[in-house]
Amino acid sequence: MKQPLRQALVVGAALLACALQPASAADEPKKALPNQEAQPLKVLRYAFRVAETGFDPPQLSDIYSRTITPHIFEALYQYDPLARPAKVRPLTADGMPQHSDDYRTWTVKLKPGIYFASDPAFKGARRELVAEDYVYSFKRFADPIVKSPAWTWMDTTFKFVGLEQLRKESLDSKKPFNFDKPIEGIRALDRYTVQFKTAEPSPRFVTSALAGSDLTGAVAREVVEHYGDTIMGHPVGTGPFKLVQWRRSSFIALERNPEFREMFYAADPAPDDAQAQALLKRLQGRRLPMIDRVEISIIEENQPRWLSFLKKDLDLIEEVPAEFVQQAMPGGKVAPNLAKQGVQGYRMVRSDAALTFFNLEDPVVGGYTPDRIALRRAIFLAVDVEREINLVRRGQAVRAHSPVVPNTWAYDARFKSENGEYSLPKAKALLDMFGYVDKNGDGWRDQPDGQPLLLKKATQPDQQSRQLDEQWRRDMKLLGVQIEFQPAKWPENLKAARAGKLQMWGVGSLASDPDGQGAFQKYHSKQIGGQNHARIQRPEMDALYDRLSVMPDGPERQALFAQAKRLSVVYAPYKTHVHRLVNDMAQPWVVGYRRPLFWLDYWQYLDIDGAARAAH
Repeated sequence: MKQPLRQALVVGAALLACALQPASAADEPKKALPNQEAQPLKVLRYAFRVAETGFDPPQLSDIYSRTITPHIFEALYQYDPLARPAKVRPLTADGMPQHSDDYRTWTVKLKPGIYFASDPAFKGARRELVAEDYVYSFKRFADPIVKSPAWTWMDTTFKFVGLEQLRKESLDSKKPFNFDKPIEGIRALDRYTVQFKTAEPSPRFVTSALAGSDLTGAVAREVVEHYGDTIMGHPVGTGPFKLVQWRRSSFIALERNPEFREMFYAADPAPDDAQAQALLKRLQGRRLPMIDRVEISIIEENQPRWLSFLKKDLDLIEEVPAEFVQQAMPGGKVAPNLAKQGVQGYRMVRSDAALTFFNLEDPVVGGYTPDRIALRRAIFLAVDVEREINLVRRGQAVRAHSPVVPNTWAYDARFKSENGEYSLPKAKALLDMFGYVDKNGDGWRDQPDGQPLLLKKATQPDQQSRQLDEQWRRDMKLLGVQIEFQPAKWPENLKAARAGKLQMWGVGSLASDPDGQGAFQKYHSKQIGGQNHARIQRPEMDALYDRLSVMPDGPERQALFAQAKRLSVVYAPYKTHVHRLVNDMAQPWVVGYRRPLFWLDYWQYLDIDGAARAAH
């Protein structure tokens, strides 16, 4: 889809409609699924803003691919679709886990009779989900061949007994990872019982490791070995959907898994949550999934994506582009012209943060000496976030003062810091104090040693990125600092960021569970190459992260969060700009939509009202 869409702004709606066509009849005949011959397919049409990278859970870090995988793979636990605050409930597990008093040992029973979707890898046999599948799936994060970006997260957060040693043996011997060697930390006690043991207490193990299928869903070993290097394109799970089409960076289609077990809509929302109670009344007891097919196009530019929704080519648009929010949902309510058509609108503060990182290994902005820290803090102070919110984000964000995001346990709206302050005089004074002044008379500040001071910020060739770049250009010009922008596609920037090749880049951070500790993965030295794009290495930050991992919730842990927030400002590896307001809209025939707080699977809870679609 990347090819003609940018020209759609010029050549008009006809080309856009053509570009959104999912596939030719030769690619994938549209036919009724089993037991559905008498009814038209219920199809959800949807678009990503950024291209996917693939569908093998341990190899993923981008949110777009990780939105696909939890609809195919299943973790042991899931989140209630309607409960706010979040509630965990069993998915493939047969009840909640048992744990030791010290939170180091967790034992989970699986439900018998859950099966993987049929695949040639199983050689015609029906393949049941068993405990060994979760053992294998968790071990894959440690396999050096996989190069999982989540390995450092798993190793530093949980420290499964024996897993790091198993990885080390493979690295030292340069032999394939020994999946058959048992370890104490992850093992199957019997066919349907899996046990996890961590070297240190893990009080939030269920929400941090076992709930959320985007990463820790069960993968079958036969499938991985059958497809080898092409596994990213062959996801086979036990979940409600299966992949049926994939044109890389263009189009993705999932269909109802005809072998999916009986599962019915159930939820436990708060009694005073009127919207949730209404959805529960309408959908309770319905068999899942309720739709037959999901079609996802990649539409990078905002205007074509918005026009596609207005033309009813898309059934759902998540994150209405900021430049269209005022005409779509002024004051948080659906505009009258759209409301007359039955369009539904939803607004909430997202569990995320938009931030800019500085590579602390970079010779210009990196380092821990007072002058380099002053440079980064001055840049923080010179970024006019309020202007960014009003002009670029069209008012659809709130100022951030720490990396901890809303809707998580450690978030405190009362916390204020220099991270959220805008003061050009203070920024200039800091640079003057540490020798960042114009030494050659060209009007731009130089480094203390007289070398030119030039910021190099990675960016993307899309409309919002260009607007944010202009905001940065203006702010840095007022500060007297030169900045240039280096555009590339988002996946290319991500790869370069992990390798430490970018000086600066603006990214988003989305919570993956109800706790707030995940916000500080970006500050943990062992997660360099993964979540730690700034490549910060500070023993005190590492120690705080490690203590947060093992400590039960309570006032003492909350005090540690406050300390971590303050240190995040002191060293200034990241400028956290905003927490974004998100505006989603659905066509009148979409039933059951409710934005997840931080989990990524929800398509199985949606329905398409065929009569309403026909009427429009």
